[in-house]
Amino acid sequence: MMNDILKFEPVCKEKVWGGTKLEKIFGYSIPSDRTGECWGISGHQSGTNKVVNGLYHNKTLRDVWFANPELFGRASTAEEEFPLLVKMIDARDDLSVQVHPDDTYAKEQEGYAYGKTECWYILDADPGAELILGHHAATKEELSSWVYNGEWDKLFRRVPVQNGDFIYVPSGTVHAIGAGIVLLEIQQSSDITYRFYDYDRPDQHGELRDLHIEDSIACTNVPHEEPLLKRPVSEHGGLLTERLIAENYFTVKRLTLQEKNASVRIEPDTYELMTVISGGGEITIGERTYELEKGDHFLVPATVSHYFLAGEMTLICSTETAHLSA
Repeated sequence: MMNDILKFEPVCKEKVWGGTKLEKIFGYSIPSDRTGECWGISGHQSGTNKVVNGLYHNKTLRDVWFANPELFGRASTAEEEFPLLVKMIDARDDLSVQVHPDDTYAKEQEGYAYGKTECWYILDADPGAELILGHHAATKEELSSWVYNGEWDKLFRRVPVQNGDFIYVPSGTVHAIGAGIVLLEIQQSSDITYRFYDYDRPDQHGELRDLHIEDSIACTNVPHEEPLLKRPVSEHGGLLTERLIAENYFTVKRLTLQEKNASVRIEPDTYELMTVISGGGEITIGERTYELEKGDHFLVPATVSHYFLAGEMTLICSTETAHLSA
């Protein structure tokens, strides 16, 4: 039985809107001063992470997923992709205003298994930073009219954010991360994006990026509905657990060590995707202990029933819910 964690090497990606905060805050080795994303836990073919420890050293998460379904609480993974993706985003400039399809639209129009529902935990936000989240159109006709007439200020719904905020972005939600925000994103493992608007700015090659107006309108939920999020908090054995969300695709919790150590139990057939967002410490499983630092990403497999955390740190823990509730 595999009784160990999988630690990952981050995959950094340059973006026209990216910056340098992923290096400054988390110490990542970034390719340029326009680094927008760090994929921390990914089995997606556009950027799967390598394991940096243990039995699966130098194998990719994608390789491990298909070869070892028991680590993920499954009998087989042969006909499905790794379902979740955890990344960090540094927005030096505004991201494009965009929308992602649901599973049905993604399958029918793009031939891909997953749409994209996501959520964000704000790690760092400049004073006055804001997001675009949702829109003010009452009907599809009104949405289409405002889009084609370029009435962006009338259309987009702007939301101020600060450190520690949590935002849920279901598929079909118009959204854009604003300048001056660093966040952790947990999402379905899909890279399908339809852009409404990109500020008429050129990319690194001097070209305007493609827009996808028809697909964007078709995918957008109208009217916008703001999800009601409750954040229940529990404390056990020195660990403060705040459930940020539990929805169809993922459950996300914030874990904060209140004391120097804590014992954590895992639900059967559940694997955990973990990111250390502040502080540092250790994780012990059986006789193995690993040092943890801010910015580390790792996976606790479903073959582990419990583990011990020690130190002074806060982690974001994400688990898959879809196959467990199916």
